[in-house]
Amino acid sequence: MGAFLLGILVVTWSTERLLAGMVGLAALLRLTPFAIAGIFSGLEAENVAVGLVAAHGGVAELALGTVFGGGVFIICVALGLGAVLVPLRVQLPTGILVGFAATPLLAGLALVGGVTSRWAGIALLAAFALVLSYVVVVSRTHRFLEADQVLEAARRTRRRWTAPLLTLVGIAAVTAGAELITYGAEQMIDRFSLPAALIGMVVTPAAIELEEVIRQVVPAFHGRPDVSVGNLVGSVFYFVLFNLGLIALTSPVPVAPLTQALDWPFLAASTWLTALFLWRGGVGRGQGATLLALYAGYVTAHLLVRS
Repeated sequence: MGAFLLGILVVTWSTERLLAGMVGLAALLRLTPFAIAGIFSGLEAENVAVGLVAAHGGVAELALGTVFGGGVFIICVALGLGAVLVPLRVQLPTGILVGFAATPLLAGLALVGGVTSRWAGIALLAAFALVLSYVVVVSRTHRFLEADQVLEAARRTRRRWTAPLLTLVGIAAVTAGAELITYGAEQMIDRFSLPAALIGMVVTPAAIELEEVIRQVVPAFHGRPDVSVGNLVGSVFYFVLFNLGLIALTSPVPVAPLTQALDWPFLAASTWLTALFLWRGGVGRGQGATLLALYAGYVTAHLLVRS
């Protein structure tokens, strides 16, 4: 338990360093503020690191949990609770909504055959590059991804040597934290006889992504619902396309039947429901409560399956 909690603290701290470093590098490369925000608003380095380390270590439930459990959590809890506290009203381009809704369908490619295949990983990474390129193009005329926290981080990294240093430190610390989380999760599974799927799909993603609730609420509270929704959409793209693509390409893992029967359908349902809300103009308190109820059903289903 101690290693698990320490790992969460390490990856949370190091992600801020890594984010600042990468934004600084982007500024050195003279990228536009819109492109910087489009690339980094949804990046969750700790999620990617935990997924890759767990996959390499053979902990399939934890690796896939960063994709499916993490995606369900950020949609249902981060967005749902955020909308209950501060309703979101924002109009998104149709192309972004289509890409968002198609994401869980593309994730299904990696589940075919019972083992995540490298060909599926290549397809997911290609789709990620395509959709992110579209986001960058759209961000030149739409400000919905202009994250204030990203721009502030860019201002803090004015010295040329600071950005590369922060990037290297962040990568090293995130990797170390991911190792601690993986080790701690394995210990909890063995010591407390907790189901691996429950730890991988529910407990670990929720612990890692708790900060997302704040990142959803604060921008909306300050009159920037576009930033909140941009963070959500970008995170789902990274979780499902980029992270799952890397896992499938570098360290293929077995896919449990429960993932196919429970986790993937819940990810699809929550994504499509959110896409419908956003297509209609935003996510209000009622819709937020619906997403929270959906997550409660997801957790309950995991508990009942293993009871």
